[in-house]
Amino acid sequence: MDRNKKIAIGCGAAGCLGLLAIVVVCVVLLMTGYITMPGRGSRANENSNANTNSNSNSNANENENTNSNSSSSSSSLSDDDKHKLFQAAAATNDATLTRRVWAKLGFLKPDGSPNDEYGPFVKEHIGWIFKNTSFIQSINTPEKARAYVEAHLEDS
Repeated sequence: MDRNKKIAIGCGAAGCLGLLAIVVVCVVLLMTGYITMPGRGSRANENSNANTNSNSNSNANENENTNSNSSSSSSSLSDDDKHKLFQAAAATNDATLTRRVWAKLGFLKPDGSPNDEYGPFVKEHIGWIFKNTSFIQSINTPEKARAYVEAHLEDS
């Protein structure tokens, strides 16, 4: 095999890996709701449904849980509930709300930086995303995500 053939094989392999990486990124973006598939409905319809649902759920849950428990610990949240809250907070695109969720889940040091539990949780969360696409689609707008966080942030 001469030098030109080796170069051609290397370029072909690099191109294939690049395309594979692009496909993986697109799949993750589709599953997390950052982009939508053509023909999957318009965001306008999703927003109107989110507003209707979020108002009734948010008020009912906040009133019940605020009075019954004021703990800021995440010990009584299941792993699935922690991942849902974490994902919804990220989907709100609100840094302040996301930091509140991180604090609730116990991922912040006193100085406000992520603690040692944050990294392993995020690695676990990547696998969780692929198994919970229906939940991610249910909070695929910042409004829906905010409604979910507000309804479940005080659950503990």
